[in-house]
Amino acid sequence: MRVLVVGGSGFLGAEVCRRGVHAGFSVVGTFHSGGFAVPGAAGRRLDVTDRSAVCALVAQVRPDAVVGTPYRYDDWAVTADGAANVAVAAAEVGARLVHLSSDALHGGRPTPYADDDPPTPVHAYGAAKAAAETAVRAIDPGAALVRTSLILGEGSKQIQLCRDALAGRAVLFTDEVRCPVDVTDLADAVLELAGSSYAGPLNVAGPDAMRRADLGLLVAERFGLDPAGLRTTTAAAAGVVRPSDVRLDSARAAGLLHTRLRGVRELLTP
Repeated sequence: MRVLVVGGSGFLGAEVCRRGVHAGFSVVGTFHSGGFAVPGAAGRRLDVTDRSAVCALVAQVRPDAVVGTPYRYDDWAVTADGAANVAVAAAEVGARLVHLSSDALHGGRPTPYADDDPPTPVHAYGAAKAAAETAVRAIDPGAALVRTSLILGEGSKQIQLCRDALAGRAVLFTDEVRCPVDVTDLADAVLELAGSSYAGPLNVAGPDAMRRADLGLLVAERFGLDPAGLRTTTAAAAGVVRPSDVRLDSARAAGLLHTRLRGVRELLTP
């Protein structure tokens, strides 16, 4: 299988490229700035906000599957318009599309979100991710839309944030609940979906729901750091609007995929 990973220089995109190469696929990864260095995969520079450039590259690569991972937290053009451009380009060549979405498109509630629950964004990034899903589904109803959560692994910014909070350089929220997932598990699940016919939203996250502050305590235990230094607050006290309890029910993915999605306690227990 020939796979094009749009956003191949990102944390997840690079792992999808590495796992794809390991699986014996022909892999091409795109980057915008900073370069691309995944052994065995070819790199191509791309601006996802330029639809003509996206279509030209996809037509040149002629992939069997396209994995769309690009986003920029505060940039609608990259997160929403870029996703639409990738979907248009993939549809033009008849490529299978796996679009990476996020739990951030939900607003938060006491019960877990099912795969097909409609978006209820409460901030700009969530709205951009919801718009991206809407565009992708309109352009390619057969695309898989992977809704995931905090991504962990070596080099993860989520682990670094916890370490910074333990050192007093950052804060973790006590009122935000997520379902962290390992980057290799998520990458394997994405590639598995690329070879499937699954269409529509699919929650692909870890089975353990956890507050960000508790994640910080797990990181302290895992790396032998002093938990007493952990700085915490609430989103309300920090004056920010963010999704609160956005637990994802990933039972459908667990039954559909061969890839096992490990929980954060298994991942971080020493």
